[in-house]
Amino acid sequence: MGRHAVEAEDMTGAALLRDVRRRLVRVSIVANVWGGTDLAMLTALLTFGAAKPPDPVFCALLNTGVGVAYLVVTLMIGSRWGRRLLDPVEPWMVAGRAPTAEERRHALRLPMWQTVIYGTFWLGGAVLLGLVNLIFVTPGVAAVIFATMSVGGVTTTAVGYLKGERILRPVIACALAEQPPERSVGPGVGARVVTVWVVATGVPLLGIAAIAVTSLAGKGLNQDALLASILFLAGVTIGVGLLATKISARSVAEPLAGMRAALGRIERGDFDARVPVDDGSEIGLLEAGFNRMATGLQEREQLHDLFGRHVGREVAAEALGSDVKLGGEVRDVAVLFIDLVGSTALASRLPPERVVALLNDFFGIVVGVVEAHGGGVNKFEGDAALCVFGAPVARADCAGEALAAARELRARLMDELPLLDWGIAVSAGPCVAGNIGAEARFEYTVIGDPVNEAARLCELAKGRAERLVASDAAVERAGSTEHGRWELGESTLLRGRDAPTRLATLAVDERAPAA
Repeated sequence: MGRHAVEAEDMTGAALLRDVRRRLVRVSIVANVWGGTDLAMLTALLTFGAAKPPDPVFCALLNTGVGVAYLVVTLMIGSRWGRRLLDPVEPWMVAGRAPTAEERRHALRLPMWQTVIYGTFWLGGAVLLGLVNLIFVTPGVAAVIFATMSVGGVTTTAVGYLKGERILRPVIACALAEQPPERSVGPGVGARVVTVWVVATGVPLLGIAAIAVTSLAGKGLNQDALLASILFLAGVTIGVGLLATKISARSVAEPLAGMRAALGRIERGDFDARVPVDDGSEIGLLEAGFNRMATGLQEREQLHDLFGRHVGREVAAEALGSDVKLGGEVRDVAVLFIDLVGSTALASRLPPERVVALLNDFFGIVVGVVEAHGGGVNKFEGDAALCVFGAPVARADCAGEALAAARELRARLMDELPLLDWGIAVSAGPCVAGNIGAEARFEYTVIGDPVNEAARLCELAKGRAERLVASDAAVERAGSTEHGRWELGESTLLRGRDAPTRLATLAVDERAPAA
């Protein structure tokens, strides 16, 4: 955005409106005085070189006096007219409220109304000076002055529109803040390009053609006047053309730069990035479309985050990256089951708020440790949690990661939450991992003997001093580093199972609580 657009963000509605009015008046004066001065010079060259008035001094004084008087009067009237154009904008901008539909339409038409003011006064000047010279000088002088003023008015009006449209952008941005445009209003990019061509190429070429036609008709300029007129037109073309091109280019480049900067913020993860909709043409439609896209991305990211919190980030990523369907596949996984001991008694001793805070602290440690070791919490079951390693994303050493997570969990819970008691168990082996349920409602989970074994081992762990046991299957599948931290012990027949499970516990030097 430009400097004035940035400053406008910190202004109140009343201050912004005062600034816009001040700048419009200043631009109006500068543009019309500049245009009038250039036109007077060209008119003088053509009048005295081609039309040859019978009394050049009288002609010069007449046109100078009438022209200056007309310019002063029109600047005064035009300034008041332009200020009154902004009167319907003042109530809602000062109040800081959203405009009504009619107020919004008026705001969007302000650049065109500014153009009407310029065009009206320049046409009036051409008619006035043409009539004055027709009555007091000659028809030839009247024709030259009317033609040059009409052509000069086109140039000044076009430049005035381009500059006024940029000045009015903060007002238009306020008008479109609550309701972006649904269709293009006012001249778009194509019309602005044509306007620049008219100012930079069309009008000067028309002037040169007129000089050539006049000369060919036998009423041409003398050589000095001819060269001076052409050089003057060339200079005006370079200056005005450069100014018009710069203004038009900025009217397109600044919104694109704003969208590019906002896009960079979105790429960096800032989904709050938006751009002001400050144009009623297709540029405004593009800005509004960008904001809708950013809003959609923000909502998608929020859903992604919420989805990931409910089902686990890896499960969410898997679901978003592939077709979601019922069924599963056999995967080699490790399962960690953790369950609180005496949560009912705890709830009877402590206030509910304290119990909830303890549970949140407990599950916060569980989630943090499990995810740090490459696993995910598959589901919370009251005061218990089922954690899976190796699904949906396969892991090279899922058993070793689950055992390492169990050791860290034990140490941290002993150290950070001594009020709570719990049991932790780890098992590993082949399971079916996939979406279970119905088409309308399902969840990602793992089903298999290791899950059942981990749940039964957790019941057993609650009654053991170390509060942590694992199956021999988990230890045997673990990598050498983690395997060496565990030792195999007795076998036991777990509830609901036909074959005994050999238990694994921490090595002697691992059994002491963490300091």
